Parts: sequence; structure tokens; C-alpha cells
Amino acid sequence: MTQTKIQENNRIQDVYIMGGLRTPIGVIGGQYKSVQPELLGAKVLDALLDTYELEYVDSVFCGNAVGTGGNIARLMTLSSNLPISVPAVTVDMQCASGAMTIEMAYAHIRSGLMNTVIAGGIESSSLQPTRTYAEGDARTGEYLVAQFSPNENDPLAMLRGAERTIDKYGVSQDTLNKHVLRSHALAVQAMTNPHLKEKILPLRFDDIDCTDESIRPRMSEKLLHRMKPLLGPGTVTTAGNACLTHDGAAFVVVSSKPSACKIIGSTAWAGEPQYSPEGAWQSTEALLSKYNLTMDDIDVVEWNEAFAVIDVLFERAYPEALDRYNRLGGALAYGHPYGCSGAMLVLHAMAALGTVQGRYAICAIAGAGGTGTALLLEYNHEYHR
Repeated sequence: MTQTKIQENNRIQDVYIMGGLRTPIGVIGGQYKSVQPELLGAKVLDALLDTYELEYVDSVFCGNAVGTGGNIARLMTLSSNLPISVPAVTVDMQCASGAMTIEMAYAHIRSGLMNTVIAGGIESSSLQPTRTYAEGDARTGEYLVAQFSPNENDPLAMLRGAERTIDKYGVSQDTLNKHVLRSHALAVQAMTNPHLKEKILPLRFDDIDCTDESIRPRMSEKLLHRMKPLLGPGTVTTAGNACLTHDGAAFVVVSSKPSACKIIGSTAWAGEPQYSPEGAWQSTEALLSKYNLTMDDIDVVEWNEAFAVIDVLFERAYPEALDRYNRLGGALAYGHPYGCSGAMLVLHAMAALGTVQGRYAICAIAGAGGTGTALLLEYNHEYHR
């Protein structure tokens, strides 16, 4: 019998983030209202190829939640300057999609299957298609929002989940508003932060320079109190303490090649879908336990604050660490383009680590259906390319 010549690669490799870029984030119907998400993402891919002089990419992992379906990641790479031979995979974990692509890249490189992966996500709420259930399906009609739980098929499921969580933890509107104001104020301050600016790709459409459209320098308590509850009288979730819908793209280059930012590990979590905002907190708790750390060890925490109640969960769980939380502002200010928000968190964490010369960062995000995922990063400020 002929002896096989197949050699398995059993290397365990360290995994790094060479760097990354995101677009300015547009609000629905705003600066990217007619820009297909795959074309927006292709601009980021091309910039990464040039910035990091990438000679070879094993694959592209792209998160997307409300696109046109199919393998939009492949459509994006074919619209970019990447070789036609580079595979691409689309990941849908809803809000956690972008973070999961980075976890997947970490696993593929850690195991030795790959060496360089571009991971992140794209989203266009402006061009989100309306879908229709097939004839014969017990569910009927058109829909924009997918079903996240067997017990609930409601276009307002995420808002209701936030409201349930607010009720569960007894959170007042004033408490929510405090965190909204904090997020916008920190985002305004961060507009001139050089560490963040270098991670935002300058773009221009229709002779207009693109910006993070949702940041409100004049956000005030008075304005927040004027906003009507989205779920009717007796509720407190408003357009101020919940994210709007957005367009954007964000990607990082994950590699076995040593660089300043190292991925230590990750963890995913799943729980009660009726209280989906808990996902960032619970996945963070799982990550800290997995690596035998406490919040005292962490210099930067980035949670995707799709709802202000997520900020409240952080403050109640780790009151001593609020100054380390979303240091540059969060999604309530920047926006939440679902599929790419996880990659945005990583980019903002890297910028914050650079700002404060910190070592460890946690990036965590909750997903629809009661999921969550968290990443642990370590930054070496003495590393030189």
C-alpha cells in the first residue's frame, strides 16, 4: 500500500491584527443612500491592500445582516482589486456578524489553516430590501426584519427586547439619557483624536466629504425628553436612547505576522432571546472567566451600545470601570451598521489603547436572538514594524 504524502499542518500560531479601516458611518437615507454596500466595502478592501502592502490574502470574511442575500462577500471582493482567486465568505450573526468574522479569522490562523484574512463587515440600511414569505409558509406578508425567536415574529422585536431589559433591571429614562449624552460628548471629543482618525477612510460622494453623520454635538437632556417613546405610552425606548439605522463598512487585517495588536482569544455566548441586550455583558463575563481575568486587568472596553440599557448593564456590573468604557463614544453616537459594528469595535478599541497606552481591551457585542460574542486584545506599544 502506497504511503500517503499528505502532510498535515498542526502548527498553533499566534494571531495579530495588522490594522484596519472603516468608512465614515452614514445614517439611513444619508450620504450613502444610493451606494451599494459591496461597493462601499470594496473601497475599504482596496485601501487596506495599499496601506498594508498585502501580497497575499487567504480569504475575506464579511458580516452582513440585511443585504440582498447570496454571498455578498464574494460580490464585494470581485468589485475590489483583490485577485479573483481570493475566496470570500458571508457571515450572518445579525449585530454580532462583524465580530464573528474576526473570531473565525482568529481560529483559521491560530490553527495554521490560513495566514492572512481580511475580516469585518458591510451594511446598507438605506438599500435594505423588503422580503416576502413563500406561498405555503404559515408566516405571511412582506418583512424587513427576520424572525429571531420561535416565540416572536415581530418587526419591533429588538426594540421590545430593549424595553423588556429596561423593565427587568428597573432603569429610568433619566439614567438612559445620561449614557446617551456621555456617548455623544465623547464622540465629539474623539473627532480630533489622531489614533481614531487614522482608522477612518476618507471618502467623498457627490462632491461631499463623508462624515460620521449621527454624532450630535448639541445633544441635550431637553432634546432627549422631547422624543416620543417608540413603543407607545408607558414605555421609555426612544430614538435617542436606541440606535438609528446606518450604512457603513469596516475591516481589519488578521494575520500570523507579528504586529502590535495581538488577539488573545474570544468567546461566544447565547441566552434568552427575549432579553438580547444582555449579550455583550454575558459574553464579557464568559471571556473574563475563560482567561482568568477581572475587569481590573482591562484598560479599554468596547461594547456595542445599540441601546442605552446596554451601558446601564455595564455601569451596574463594573461601576469602577466606567472611565474605561467606550472611551471614544459608542454606537449611540456613531451608529450601528449591523454587519460591520463588530469590526468597528475592534478599530475603536485599538484607537483607545493607543490613546491611553493601554495593554488589554475587550470588545463585546450582543446579537439578535439572544447571542453575544467577545474578543480579548493585547497591545504591545514597544513593537516596531
